[in-house]
Amino acid sequence: MPEGRPLVVKGTHAAAIGALLAGCRHFFGYPITPSTEGAELMAKLLPSLGGVFLQAPSEVATVNMMYGCGGAGRPVMTFTSSPGFSLMLEGISYMIGAEVPGVFVDVMRAGPGLGNIGPEQADLKLACRGLGHGNTHAVVLAPATPQEMLDFTMLAFELSFRYRNPVVLLADGHLGEMTGKVTLPAELVRPGEPAWAVSGDAAHRRNLIASILLKETDQEAHNLGLLEKYARMAEGEQRAELFRCEDAEVLVVACTTPARMAKGAVRALRDVGIAAGLFRPQTVWPFPIRSLLPLLGRARRVVVVEASGGQLEDELRLALSHAGASTGVEIQHVRRMGGVLPSQGEIVEAIRGKRSSRKVVAA
Repeated sequence: MPEGRPLVVKGTHAAAIGALLAGCRHFFGYPITPSTEGAELMAKLLPSLGGVFLQAPSEVATVNMMYGCGGAGRPVMTFTSSPGFSLMLEGISYMIGAEVPGVFVDVMRAGPGLGNIGPEQADLKLACRGLGHGNTHAVVLAPATPQEMLDFTMLAFELSFRYRNPVVLLADGHLGEMTGKVTLPAELVRPGEPAWAVSGDAAHRRNLIASILLKETDQEAHNLGLLEKYARMAEGEQRAELFRCEDAEVLVVACTTPARMAKGAVRALRDVGIAAGLFRPQTVWPFPIRSLLPLLGRARRVVVVEASGGQLEDELRLALSHAGASTGVEIQHVRRMGGVLPSQGEIVEAIRGKRSSRKVVAA
């Protein structure tokens, strides 16, 4: 692509542009706030690119359409939000079982139930530990800027075909609506037709896409193969951004929009002589534990900042446990929920021990 001026776009639009640049020409979805504007842009652009946009009658129909399209070897995606993502989980399990790629952009909103359309991070446990029934996992990306919404969506398509597995991109309602500067990549992706695809021609006639294996030993062998694939994902796809962590005695852990507030808090804490740093997971599964462990030798405290009841902290603690880490570092937290995000001031107050708001929890 010729070099052009940066665009200023909102997060959902950046993800849609990233999908198109990654070669996605098939979109299925059901409108749900705050993700709908990404689907709207796909509806406007795909027909002129020879693509397919179809508004499905439900989220359940959406994921099954994606199953069929992905099984034919076509890059496919959807935008959804928390209640809709819940409805897709059975189909995601089928896609994982049948080893079908697809990209799910979940612009998280407050729950449980219908909740509201404010930003929250309470889908982490679903994306990391609850992708339907069976032994399931998928790479879960956590962008924090519109630029990363574009870049990580492109990456999601690459990973979904590399591993023949769905990939989840977790944004939040604030990030989906937030505008920012986005630079387009130099090259477009031109996807080919995978050898495993079911496309109806002679070369692919004997291929089969299915998640059912009625013989127990066959199903066990398939599960063992999936577990081996998850291990390769966990080894190869850990990603994190480190900000002022080289000498940090207080490590702040945060992702998506709360990481932006946390970065501001780190700067403010540095200004008053507190050696703080931000550890930002860009993948929440696999959790980037390899990048975190070397920092714990100096750190005295880890403070997890999140817009949920502790789901990011759970991933952190589980990763430490699996790594056999016995650090003795105190883990604290700053949490908001219900569509409310932690503020920079609340994070600073919690870390300095001057918590004036009863809504900020640190333990």
